Amino acid sequence: MPPKTSALSRDALARLASVLSAGDCTGTAEALNAGCPCVSLDRQALLDALARDPRDGALQALLAESRPHLFADAMAFVSARHVEAMAALVAAIERVVALPAWQETVLGWAPAMARQTTAAAGVFLGYDFHLGEGGPRLIEINTNAGGALLNAILGRAQRACCPEVAQVMDALPDAANDLETRFVDMFRSEWRLVRGDLPLRTIAIVDEAPQGQYLLPEFLLFQRLFERHGIAARICDPAELVHSAEGLTLHGQPVDLVYNRLTDFAFEAASSAALRSAWLDGSAVITPHPRAHALYADKRNLVLLSDPAALRRLGVDEATVAILGAGVPHTEAVSPARADDLWARRRQLFFKPASGFGSRGTYRGDKLTRRVFGEILAGDYIAQALVPPSERRLEVEGAPVDLKMDLRNYVYRGEVQLVTARLYQGQTTNFRTPGGGFAPVLAVPCQVSGGAGASPAS
Repeated sequence: MPPKTSALSRDALARLASVLSAGDCTGTAEALNAGCPCVSLDRQALLDALARDPRDGALQALLAESRPHLFADAMAFVSARHVEAMAALVAAIERVVALPAWQETVLGWAPAMARQTTAAAGVFLGYDFHLGEGGPRLIEINTNAGGALLNAILGRAQRACCPEVAQVMDALPDAANDLETRFVDMFRSEWRLVRGDLPLRTIAIVDEAPQGQYLLPEFLLFQRLFERHGIAARICDPAELVHSAEGLTLHGQPVDLVYNRLTDFAFEAASSAALRSAWLDGSAVITPHPRAHALYADKRNLVLLSDPAALRRLGVDEATVAILGAGVPHTEAVSPARADDLWARRRQLFFKPASGFGSRGTYRGDKLTRRVFGEILAGDYIAQALVPPSERRLEVEGAPVDLKMDLRNYVYRGEVQLVTARLYQGQTTNFRTPGGGFAPVLAVPCQVSGGAGASPAS
């Protein structure tokens, strides 16, 4: 069944015509996000894209029955200028992380496990942004960012949904196969960086109780993808792994590489004992790994990244300092000694645990109670200048709804592979919002003529 369509509102059409004639890609993206509520996701095409393996009937049922808000019905629009700004900030952080002084500083407060060295870079860094008034602002970095393969497949199922949008873009091309190949090449690259020309034969996709994880469908899709490329793949809990003098094994079979989806970033849990031993003696390639988390994703790093004076002391050049100053909101460490000042400014702050993940334990300052603020002071927290997310207006059950939008850049070795959006309501990103979920991002070009097409950000 073809996707439903909806026309732009009269006011949005007038604004779109104005910004198109001015060549204003940022204004065009904003006009489309506000005034193009049409459904671009062809759900039957999505199901067809998922069903490439005889085993995938259960996967389709899993998505339909228990994860109805994983995929949004519409795409999100971002100006090419903002996509480029995000890529420039990613490159700037890569330059900073490469500095010995940076590594010495952040490893100084990291768990001892992070000081183990490896040539592996770490797959699927996730750089998360909000679009502020002055452009994209980095909210956080994650080392085991989920959703990349789901979003690659989601891109297959998009259609241009109204004539107005067709003025600035073509229907999304079938780029998912290219992305899937790049993802497999990334894992092979991690293997070669450590093992050279030895063959990569087996991958274990590891997470705690994987059958109960919300992104289990992606684990299954990765398993299929690896198998299509001649690599045996199994999904398991870390406790199922065994480490011995012969190396890392799963149910008696050798494991060459671990695709690590754990949030036990330093392998501190008892269930991670085999991974911890294999990481320390290098008997398996593990990606992403504790060192990558310490270098990139510990939220205390944002304090340094938003402090020009500290960056200069680490030897960061002025051009990079300027890029970071424009793209990283001011972030500060929380301490009891500064309680009165932080409480007075709380409405302009967002509080996050230094080693947290998935929005757990995070609080908007304007929602804080004194009791929770006391818990924050007693914990290991950072406070980040509040950058409200931009919005995407959609029609949900026949009524217009403004959903919040954040942007995720999936990155490997400083290269942005894919840009996606997450649409939601509430304090933080979630997959419980009707009409919300992952949405493909289309980069709106800054020079648009009749029939010119935008390309997906990838």
